[in-house]
Amino acid sequence: MARANASLLCVGLDPDPALVPAHLKTDDASEWVPRFLAGIVDATRDLVCCYKPQIAFFEALGLPGQRALRTLLQAIPTDIPVLVDAKRGDTPQTMRAYARAIFEDLDADAVTVNPYLGGDSLEPFFSYPGRGVFVLCKTSNPGAVEIQDLLVEGSEPLFVHIARRAVTWDTHGTLGLVVGATYPADVAAVRQIAPRAPILLPGVGAQAGDLEHSVRSGVDADGGGVLVNASRSILYASSGSDWQTAARAEATRLRAAINTARAPSATAPH
Repeated sequence: MARANASLLCVGLDPDPALVPAHLKTDDASEWVPRFLAGIVDATRDLVCCYKPQIAFFEALGLPGQRALRTLLQAIPTDIPVLVDAKRGDTPQTMRAYARAIFEDLDADAVTVNPYLGGDSLEPFFSYPGRGVFVLCKTSNPGAVEIQDLLVEGSEPLFVHIARRAVTWDTHGTLGLVVGATYPADVAAVRQIAPRAPILLPGVGAQAGDLEHSVRSGVDADGGGVLVNASRSILYASSGSDWQTAARAEATRLRAAINTARAPSATAPH
């Protein structure tokens, strides 16, 4: 899909009742959430490489949100990958249940996971051939440095150690890594460790991550290999009746900016 749509843009699908255009909301989240998000999909489906529903926003809406998520997944074209942003992390037995829920019940193409419990906790996810497992490495929030930049084994930041370990956990070539666009130098460090793994780049848009430098630092040898995520800046580009038009305009702008940054001249050593 990245090649077909000439796009490395991943649109996050995060239904926030406080931000959604007021005229779209009803008392039933199982109705307005999929209507709103399916409208975003319709407006951007030829501009993206992936959609990323953040599961917390659906869970916060209770059972109607759970139903809305399933309705939404059915509305996404089958040729566009779905990455469920769940950041699961628990003991191996519990992770087997999480993996079944996300890869079998929701039939997601990929998921984000937390590596804090070690490699055996992620094995249930890596045991699914063809399903992407994006390991949190360096997250986009300002507080990430409190933990993820701690030095381990004498001199190596923890996020670098995680990237190295994650490469060894990858049993089926399904590893992805999450590195915030708010830390372009760290994107480059992770790319050196994992030259072929796709990197999810959150933090573009509302978080004001450095799109150009992060894309340049993250693309692989073929000028691809990154998924640049934007959520709020696209979903809530307008609160008026032009919400779909505004979402498409912002997605178009971001796709063009990403493609400019990934051009051969931009990916040369710098």
